[in-house]
Amino acid sequence: MQFKIKTITILCSAAAALLSTGCAVGPDYERPKLAVPDAYRGAAMLPGWKQAQPSESALKGDWWKLYGDEELDKLITNVEINNQNVAQYVQRYRAALADLSSAEASLFPVVTANGSVGRSKSSGAISNRSSLQGSVSWTPDIWGRLARQKQANRASAEASLADLANATLSAQATLARSYLRLRVLDKSVSLYDETIRVYENNLRTITNKYQAGTAVKTDVTQAAQSLASARSTREGQKLDRARLEHAIAVLIGQAPETFSIPARDGALPKVPAVPAAIPSALLERRPDVASAERTMASANESIGIAIAGYFPDLTLTASGGYSKNSLHNLISADNLIWSLGASAAGTILDFGKTGAAVDKARANYERTVAAYRQTVLEALQDVEDCLAASASLAEQIVHTQAAFEAASETSRVLHNQYDEGMIDYTDVSSRDASRIAAQQNLLSLYSSSLENSVTLIESLGGGWQGLEAK
Repeated sequence: MQFKIKTITILCSAAAALLSTGCAVGPDYERPKLAVPDAYRGAAMLPGWKQAQPSESALKGDWWKLYGDEELDKLITNVEINNQNVAQYVQRYRAALADLSSAEASLFPVVTANGSVGRSKSSGAISNRSSLQGSVSWTPDIWGRLARQKQANRASAEASLADLANATLSAQATLARSYLRLRVLDKSVSLYDETIRVYENNLRTITNKYQAGTAVKTDVTQAAQSLASARSTREGQKLDRARLEHAIAVLIGQAPETFSIPARDGALPKVPAVPAAIPSALLERRPDVASAERTMASANESIGIAIAGYFPDLTLTASGGYSKNSLHNLISADNLIWSLGASAAGTILDFGKTGAAVDKARANYERTVAAYRQTVLEALQDVEDCLAASASLAEQIVHTQAAFEAASETSRVLHNQYDEGMIDYTDVSSRDASRIAAQQNLLSLYSSSLENSVTLIESLGGGWQGLEAK
């Protein structure tokens, strides 16, 4: 028994010595440095835009509440629950967590147990055999291959979590843009309803004048044309609204035929003032940037995993149990059996296969570095585009509002002149068309401004607060 204890002690001491001198081969990860501007250039064009400080947290939580629309709030809360694209990313994240758990388990010994009972006959003799045994097998992570695999899987899981956040934000932003566009269409349809009522009254009045001999036939046809054109445009807008309604239904995981949003002729949501932000915040708060960075970290760990292929693996095994010709008194010192062992296996010659694997891992890492830098550049572009659009749309709305007011006044004057018999109805019809065009253009610009504000919020990372700091 002393010999057994001494042998076990020697093997355990040898294993501890091997682990204490072990090292993780391959490069340690460091995030590449990027030249990020201190401020957005487009911010200078927006009155009231405040430049944030690095310690400030910009958009928080439920960013869609900036629009003050309860219906929108209810719809967006269903995205995380019922959107099927988001559901796919949830399962991808769960799979990534399972891979991480598997990699963590690889660092520990594998314990197995088995028992058997048998009876056999040979050369006229009948014999029994019973056994109960257990074994332990462990591959110490001397070269850090398993530890790097765990870190690679952890980074991949974090990238998957960021992908989930990005998919959720994208679905929420798409729903918000669709909903706001739908509400603008409600307003536009309502204005066309009012216009059509005016045109119907004009047509009746002009028809009566024609029958009384105080108007010409072309006045009647011009009025009828204006009325038919307005009705056609209104039907087209109703179709656009129906399509938006169907798109929103799919975004919240419902069949279009079972979903509807009641039309509403009320005040449109105001374009919100987006909270302050700084360019460097995108590196932490945009989920697509975070995903690219974590993918890059995972690829870096793969280099060390590939380099570990140059070195041998050591496996320690131990087994023990009891064996006897019968079950009676099976578990006793006389029936004890055991074994201890160690083995090493490594590649001596593979004609460059391992070297090729290392080169491939390095190339893949450089690819992810380029992808990360490109993602950051595109993120900065997205914000600058939205800031420039915000400033431009605000100016366009001011000028278009002035054009609409001027067209409305011109239309009023021409209607009075026509009633007094001073001009033909062709002039009135032309000015009415200009007024309606200016009014619809104003609504279109306001819709674009609302949608651009959503895109700006999305470009800044929405309400996502980033991955947990390690």
